[in-house]
Parts: sequence; structure tokens; C-alpha cells
Amino acid sequence: MRAAGGPVRARLRDRVAASDPGLLRLAAGLRTSGSIALTVALLALLGTDVRHLVAGALAAMVSTFAIREKQRGQQAVTLALGLPVALASLTLAAVLHTNVVAGDLFFVALIFCAVYGRRFGDRGTALGLIGFQIYFVSLFVGASVSELPALCGAVAMGFACGALMRFVLVPETPTGVLQRLRGAFRARLAQLLSAQLDLLDAGPEDADRALEQVREGTARLHETALLIQGRLEEGTADETVAGLVQRRVADAEIAAERLGLSLLRARGAERVDTLALHLPGAPVPSGGRQPVRDAATDTLRRDLQALRLLVLRPVDRATGTSVAHLRNRLLGYRDEDNLPVASPAVQDVFRAVGEAARAVLGLRIALGGTHDESDDSPATARSREELDAEDAVLDAEEETPAPERTGLERPTTRAAVQVAVGSALAMVGGELLSRDRWYWAVLTCWIVFLNTASTGEILVKGYRRLLGTVLGVLAGIVLAGAVGQHTWTAFALVLLFVFAMFYSAPLSYTLVSFFVTAALGLLYTLLHTYSLSVLVLRVEETALGAACGVIAAAFVLPVRTDRRTNELLATVLERLGDVTRSAVDQLSGGPPVDLIDEARDLDQALADLRAATQPLTHPGTPLRARRETARYVVALLETCAYHARSLAATAELLPTHPSIAADPRLRRAARRIEHNIEVITARVTDEHATVEIETGPSIASLLGPAVPGTSRYGRVTDRVLRHLQRLDEGVSGLARPLGVPVKAPDG
Repeated sequence: MRAAGGPVRARLRDRVAASDPGLLRLAAGLRTSGSIALTVALLALLGTDVRHLVAGALAAMVSTFAIREKQRGQQAVTLALGLPVALASLTLAAVLHTNVVAGDLFFVALIFCAVYGRRFGDRGTALGLIGFQIYFVSLFVGASVSELPALCGAVAMGFACGALMRFVLVPETPTGVLQRLRGAFRARLAQLLSAQLDLLDAGPEDADRALEQVREGTARLHETALLIQGRLEEGTADETVAGLVQRRVADAEIAAERLGLSLLRARGAERVDTLALHLPGAPVPSGGRQPVRDAATDTLRRDLQALRLLVLRPVDRATGTSVAHLRNRLLGYRDEDNLPVASPAVQDVFRAVGEAARAVLGLRIALGGTHDESDDSPATARSREELDAEDAVLDAEEETPAPERTGLERPTTRAAVQVAVGSALAMVGGELLSRDRWYWAVLTCWIVFLNTASTGEILVKGYRRLLGTVLGVLAGIVLAGAVGQHTWTAFALVLLFVFAMFYSAPLSYTLVSFFVTAALGLLYTLLHTYSLSVLVLRVEETALGAACGVIAAAFVLPVRTDRRTNELLATVLERLGDVTRSAVDQLSGGPPVDLIDEARDLDQALADLRAATQPLTHPGTPLRARRETARYVVALLETCAYHARSLAATAELLPTHPSIAADPRLRRAARRIEHNIEVITARVTDEHATVEIETGPSIASLLGPAVPGTSRYGRVTDRVLRHLQRLDEGVSGLARPLGVPVKAPDG
């Protein structure tokens, strides 16, 4: 029974790791709900009344979620600074409680300062958030001067319990988070391999669904790679180790994506490209609906399962004859030692399996497991030598920071002005609706500006908050009637909703608003202020606050969605040009540079663009053609990014891989790609620019005859040419949706 339970626990652990990379959502939920529970329990033991219990609980929640630094020392400093900020905010709110005009003016000034503080990084953001939220808490509980000592004590207790949960009971270290993120990457890679295995076997009716699962698995793997990238600097003490892990994660990601493309080609979709893995809803390309069933694909199915086993096996348990046998067999495909008799497309899948096995081996070495080399085959030994040689030449470069904007062009300054104006409008309108609950409108206006940068993003966030609020009100009506005056039952449900709120935060803002509103209904019950009219007023104030936020965003220093997306699109194109140029220069014999960092900068810029286009791609948008265009452009850019990453990964092998030689002709062949990227960037930044992209013969034909001393084309060179050709096609494909004219071919 104990032996049988081990694999079950391992599978469950892998599923949890894949669904919540780094367990970040679980830790946030436990830490926040735990700090609230601890605060309520200690205050209850001291005989504190319900209103002060609520104030302490909300202070504990604020002190927990406001802090964003990754290093524990920085978190402690911010928490220590946050307490006096919270007490000052609480005191001023209580003092100004009876002076409506002065209180409103101070609240607007506080909102401006809190948003402006974001320019000072995570600490400025946290202190501003604490100041605003504690002022809101004081309005919620109706703080007065006479109650200040008890309220200050409750807030201090909340901060103390938040610190206890953060640093003792549910600790989070950068090293531990990075370690869990590595496990999540491994689990998601295994899930992607399972989806690819299903794609291999899928019949005509299931092919599109299987491809969609591969598409989702590829996106989830890429998401985890970006999370690891964001934690490497804090999670590793050695810069060289951080660069090594970064490179190995990139290798594994590229190898998995290449394997998915090879599987599609093996099904008969010869003209498939990476767009099929990135365009939502794209069907299986023509010719690729019938699965191939023969002896070779039976072997391939077995090898994909073996590769998945290697991925799932923990690094410290990867020893043994069976594991070594699987690894050696798969790595042998790289040298074509045991390729089965099959069509060229199916044989190419086996080569992709070999490359993926090599990436998994590199990932294991980078993560520092035990490495028994006694059972290595010649192919495995060769792969180890290549990986060791690559690690030896790893060198990190310093990045040049981008120049900052000043004045009202600085995003934090603009947002501070917008939020202050929107909050003033919400304050006036909210007081017309209710003299006692007007602050809900201000809170909504504040929240819709968090993590948004354009009018469209604010509109979508306001809509989601309103929808979640309406659903939460309905839930609050049911719960308030069921709970009645059972105080501890209500507190238990509030804790459950708080946990659910933070656990679902990265997934759905509508769910967050739902859980917040449902919890508030219970808090009103505890404060003996619950009524149906109060919950209806909550919806009205939320709608008003969202409308004021949209008005401020649209008319006060507006950043149109088109402008925002064009800026980010230009950044993506610039990063794409940088990666392509550096990779081609190195493949042509130029000096080595840190291509993996450049590729990750491209990935981050693309992630920012994808987030900014959400208002354009939202299912509720009435502009259907515009939505499809935005999706197509993002998918094309993801296709180009994949081929650029692949070029960068191949160029990184150049100094150490014996089968890859520099070819000066590649620089000449890639000039058209670089020119077209520059042309499209110019058109995006200036729609009146008179520029045209160039088209013509294939990249391979541009190389011309071989010059003395250059190597003959082999499989690796063919792969480079294929990536360049697809990159050329992808960049040219951006011309039509972006309205860039195409220059007529010469002759």
C-alpha cells in the first residue's frame, strides 16, 4: 500500500505544481487568510468588539498583500515602514471624520500620492497602497478620535500577525519559490508531452481539440519559463548559475515546441508552421487530420512516453539502469544511430525527440542532481561534453537601462492625475447616492486603475468588477440570510472567501470581485448594518466608480488603447530585430553575445503586448474584425519569436558544437528580414511613413554559391535556413494586417 501510494502522491504533487506554478497563489491565499484568522483570534481573546475585530482583520489583509518585494530583508523593511504609515492614515481619517470638506480633500491628495509613489518601485507601491487602504478601513468601520487607541492597537496587531505569517508560519524565500517553479516547469513540460502524444493518436474528429490542448500546453510552459526568468536574480546566489538555468529552460522550451511542429508534419501537414501553435482556434492544417499508424509510429509513441518519464523523474532519483537505457536510446536519435525506417517527416520527429532528450539532460545537469556516467552511451557522452562546453563559455553582459520619461509623460504621474480626478468625481457622485457609503465608488475607481495602462484596459477591468459585484451581491443575500448572527460562522466564511480571492486573483478578476463582495455582505452582517438596500447600493456605487474611472481615463491625459498597443508593438519589433540581428551575426562568424537574455527580453515585450491587447480581443467587443486582426498579429509575432529564439539557441551552440560552423553568407541572406522589421516598426510608430517591405526569392536562394572555406550544408544548417525562411514569411505576413505597403519585386 505504501509503495502504491508513492506514485499517486507524486502525480498529485505534479498536478498541483502545474496548476499553480511555484505555489504562489496557494501561498498568497494561506498567508492572507492565516494572518486574518490569527488577528481575529488574538483580538477576540483580548475582548475586542466586532468593529475593531474587522479593522484588525482588514489591516492584516492589507499588510500581507501590499508587500511585493521578493527578498525577505526588503519585505521586513517595507512592513516596518508600513505600520507608521497605516497609523498616520488611520489617525488623520479619524480626526477629519467630522469635517467632510477637509476629509474629502485629504483623501484625494492621499490617492494622488499613493499612485505617484509607484514610481519608487515596489516599496513606494506598497506604502501607497497601505496608506490608501487603511484610510478606507477607517471609513468602513466609522473611526472616531475617541476610538483611536483601540483601533491603532487592532491595526498594529494585524501588522504583527501578518509579519508572523509571512516570516514564520508561511515563509517564502526566493530560493524556495524558484525551486518550486522549476518543478512546475517540469510538470508542465510533461503535460505538454502528454498533449502531443494525444495529438499523435487523435482521429479526424478529435484533431482540432488535441491541437488546442497542445497550444494551451505550449502557452502554459512559456508562462512558467517567464516566471522562472523573473525569479532567477533573487533565487540564485551565483550569476553564472542563474544564466545556466535560464539557458537550459530556454532550450527545453524550444525543443518542446519544435517537437509539436514535427508531430503535425508527421500527420501529413507538410506546410505547417508555428502559427498553428499560437493562433487561437486555428484548425489542424489540411492534410494533417488522418493519424499515421505503422510500426514507426508505435515506436514513436513508446519514445514519447519514455521522454515524459525522464521529465517527470526527479533529478535526485534519476539514477538506475532503466533510466540510463531510456536516456541513451533517445539521445541516440540525435546522431541518427537507430532511426527506424519511416517517412522523412516521421524520422524528423525522432530527431526532435532526441533534441528534446538532450534539453532534458541539460536541464537536469543545471538543476544539480547526481550524475552517474557509467552507463552513458557514446551519444550521451557526446551530449554531456557539448553541455559542459556550453556552460564553460557562459558569460553575462550588463544591460543598459532605457531612458525614463519625465513630467506628465511618466506613466505614474499621469496615472496619479487620472486617479485623483476620477476619485474626486466618484466622491461627489457617491455622496449624492449615499452620505455613508460613498467610499465604495472611490475604491472602485482606485482599483480599476491598478495594473492598467490604457482606456480600454480600464473599461474591461471596470466591467469585470461590476459583473463580479452583481454576482457577489446575490451570493451575499443568500449567505447573510443563512448565517444570521452566528459570528464565528460568518468569520469562517469570510476567511474562506479571502483565501479564494487571492488564490483566484491571477486567473479571473471577476472571481476576485465576486468573493470580495460576498465577504463584505457577511461583514455587514457582523457589523449589524446589513440590508438588501446596502448591497444594492454597493452595486450602484461600484458602477459609478467604474464609470468615473473610465471618464477620467478617457478625458484626462488619455492613453488610447491603440497608442498603447502600438508602443508595445514597436517594442516587440525592436526586440525581434535585436535577437535576429545578433543571432545571424553570430552564425555568420561575429563575436558571441548573450543571446538568451535578448530572447527573454523579446518574450517579456511580447507578454506585455498580449496583455495590452485584451480589450481588443475580449469576447464582448463589438469590433469583431478588429478582434480577429489583433489575435492574428499577436499569433504572427509569437511565431516570429519562436523562430528568433531557435536561431538564438542554435547560435549559442556555435562556439562548442562540432557540427555547426559559421557561414558569412547568412548575414547577406538575412538583410531583407532586418530591413522589413525596421520598415514595419517605422510604419507602426508613424502611420504616415512612406515605407515598403521587400519580398522576393527564398532565403536559401539568397545565399548564392559557396565560397572557399565554408562548410557544406548539413542538417543543422538546413534548420537555420528553415527558421530564417519562416521568420521572413512571418515578418512579411505582418504587412497586410498592419497596413504596410509591399514593394513590387524587381523585374
